[in-house]
Amino acid sequence: MSISGEEQNRKFITTEPLGKSGQKGEGKVWEAVKIAFADRNCLCYWRYPIFSQVGNIRKEPDILIADFDLGLIVIEVKSVTIEQIVNINGHRWEFNNFYTKFSNPYEQAENQLFALLGYCDREPLLRRKITGRTLVSLPLIAIEEWQQKGFDKLPSCPPIIFKNHLHLSKTNTHNHPLIQHIHKTTPVIKGKKLNDEQWKLLLAVLGGTPLFRKSINKVSAVNEIPTDIIPAEGTRGWVLSQIRQQLSELDLHQETIAKQIPPGLQRIRGIAGSGKTVLLCQKAAQMHLKYPEWDIALVFFSRSLYEPIIKEVNKWLRRFSSGEVQLNFSPVDGKLQSSKLKVLHAWGAKNQPGLYSTICEAAQVKPLTAYQTKSKQPHESLAEVCCLLFEDAIIPQIFDSILIDEGQDLIVDYELKFQDKQPFYWMAYQALKFVDPQYPEQRRLIWAYDESQSLSSLNIPTASELFGDELGHLVTGQYSDGIKKSEIIYRCYRTPSQIVTVAHALSMGLLRPGGMLSGITRTEDWKAIGYEVIGRFTRGQKITLQRINEDFPNLISKLWKKPLLEFEVYSSRQAEFSALADKILDNLKQDALKPNEDILVVVLGDFFDAVRLENHVASFLMQQGINIFIPGATECNILKPEPEKRDRNKFWCNGGVTVSRIHRAKGHEADMVYVVGCDRIAQDESNITLRNQLFVALTRTRGWANLSGIGKYPFYEEIRRVIASGDTFNFTFNHRPKREISVTDAGELLKRYAAGDRNFQGADLRGIQLAGADLSNANLINTQLCNADLSNAKLDGVKLAIADLTNANLTNASLRKAKLIGAILRDADLSNADLSFADLSDADLHNTNFVGANLNSTDLSGTSEA
Repeated sequence: MSISGEEQNRKFITTEPLGKSGQKGEGKVWEAVKIAFADRNCLCYWRYPIFSQVGNIRKEPDILIADFDLGLIVIEVKSVTIEQIVNINGHRWEFNNFYTKFSNPYEQAENQLFALLGYCDREPLLRRKITGRTLVSLPLIAIEEWQQKGFDKLPSCPPIIFKNHLHLSKTNTHNHPLIQHIHKTTPVIKGKKLNDEQWKLLLAVLGGTPLFRKSINKVSAVNEIPTDIIPAEGTRGWVLSQIRQQLSELDLHQETIAKQIPPGLQRIRGIAGSGKTVLLCQKAAQMHLKYPEWDIALVFFSRSLYEPIIKEVNKWLRRFSSGEVQLNFSPVDGKLQSSKLKVLHAWGAKNQPGLYSTICEAAQVKPLTAYQTKSKQPHESLAEVCCLLFEDAIIPQIFDSILIDEGQDLIVDYELKFQDKQPFYWMAYQALKFVDPQYPEQRRLIWAYDESQSLSSLNIPTASELFGDELGHLVTGQYSDGIKKSEIIYRCYRTPSQIVTVAHALSMGLLRPGGMLSGITRTEDWKAIGYEVIGRFTRGQKITLQRINEDFPNLISKLWKKPLLEFEVYSSRQAEFSALADKILDNLKQDALKPNEDILVVVLGDFFDAVRLENHVASFLMQQGINIFIPGATECNILKPEPEKRDRNKFWCNGGVTVSRIHRAKGHEADMVYVVGCDRIAQDESNITLRNQLFVALTRTRGWANLSGIGKYPFYEEIRRVIASGDTFNFTFNHRPKREISVTDAGELLKRYAAGDRNFQGADLRGIQLAGADLSNANLINTQLCNADLSNAKLDGVKLAIADLTNANLTNASLRKAKLIGAILRDADLSNADLSFADLSDADLHNTNFVGANLNSTDLSGTSEA
């Protein structure tokens, strides 16, 4: 398996910026590695998270390289001069005027290599097949200096990469001195040449994928249904057994996001089933091991996610620490023990701390409950109590990092905001310590979301929405070393392509007779979430949207030849329930599915309607001999648990089919999902929030989904048309949707501009696509616009003083009266641009193209040219 195309740019993963003092030498080695390995089939990490014990701390390898031909290479970098090395005795090095007095660099690198090889050996295909090398790099020392000291004569002298090997020339990379030197280094472990399948497996091991493959489930006992059913070929159980033996390929995009620790805010926008929760758990675990002194909070809204999130965090803690570290539960009361890494519900409960209650305790304020607020509803009440907390106390800075999952669940409507900020997010932001005191606005808050799963407020958690326009630029662009401030994940791992496309089309109303209700209206934004677009989103234009199926690694559709999604309408609720019971019994008896975790029933509708429907469905299934579980109960077959006997963290119960309202089902998944009560949506089909319920329900499935409802409604015909359309939707765009969604930096910037915001000063907009955009009179002072496409853009009166427009495309742009004082326009293309009355004084115009440009009354004083 080779890494090619766009992913070439991702095969060098920098897990943290190298901007810290003392890392200049490390930076030289990393740059040399990137140059030397640029054309090789490899995957390279700066600070791969496999932590070995070094004294009282845990240390990860400085550089890890996985190379198709060379195997695994661990490089430990020591940025010392020859004068700072006092003595070398065996593997023990003694230093002077260095951050540590003693070190065992080679032994440390060996331990890290053996830990990785241990994971490889768990896979039969890789056992004793991987070649492993360890080297020490001394980027500030030449070979000659080393030899003059006589260190090369020591019997314990390890393989060393000297500064002589660190050529930064990009020519002739095949014979780069670094490659040659590594190739000549004697392996610690000599393996064999890998084939493509073994190479693919090695990459997956580095990403942690094969370690967590789901085991084949056995059927639990449900009312005398036998537990030893072997699924027959062609059944759902058989398909799942085949799928679970397949190895998922390493996703370099996800791997990059998961392994990086940003030095400030980061927004992760991901389609349902794209792995957002797993990525956040990875990040949290890595931060905890790398910085054990940090106070970290991993936060979510739905209490039923406690168990799966703690389980996921522990997987990664054990993975990164070679099994030595995990979150522990008290043997006395079974509660999660105190840790610097906290897994917290947004609110907090009587015996279970949450982010809000933890911050209240630190601020010495008694936390309130939802019942003490005006709305009495958990979602809106949380915003209310946060606003009251701002009035009663100064929020203490008690966390180094906060990670928020399902971020759309913590958004409220305008009337509940605090000074134009989202209250919960503003509380979290205020509770964070500065990453760098010189830049107090930068705090390590990371949130993941999918606006299509919003079930309350329809506001979208952009930086401007969360923190106000003055901080709206904080997640635009990227940090140093390529760590992006905003990431978009469009590859769905959970749900088959056929079902996700239906979910998108129904939630947005793409084929709705009255036109779109919600959605994206920029081609670039559709592409960012994995769709190809034909046509323009202007009134009366025909649009064709097609899903790119390669973004769906789910393999079920290749083995299951019948429809994965079915929609059925019944004459009565009794008929709907009877069909549901028959299908579930068939799943248990014929398909050999487990009742819990394999099968999920989701009911739709507003709160009170959904509560009644949930109860009716569960009662009927029990009458048919099917054990059920209502989330929040303590055991199966309890319809209305007493308040004092509830377990609000519990979503699954062994031996029972979970029947859940949509809000509690969020974050969970099953192989077979039944969605009951489509008539609840059909009765109010223009309600975007209700349509989003359909999206959430459908994207709970890992395999199959069944939609059902009763009565006769026009909406049912829309459902049938959407299902029949497959992965391609054709419609006429007649009007702007009620809720317009932007997912790219360009889309968000234009949305802010349309809303009246003109201040984008200091934003990082490198490579942004703004061809034809109107940004007249915008403040873009000191903005990073390298490689930006601003062709045909209307930029009259724009302020671009000291902005970096290196290699930007400004052909045919209108820049009348624009202020470009001191701007960098090296290699920029301004052909046929209108620069009349513009001020380019003191600008850097080296190799700038002005062919055909209008320079009437343009101020070019003090400019520098090639």
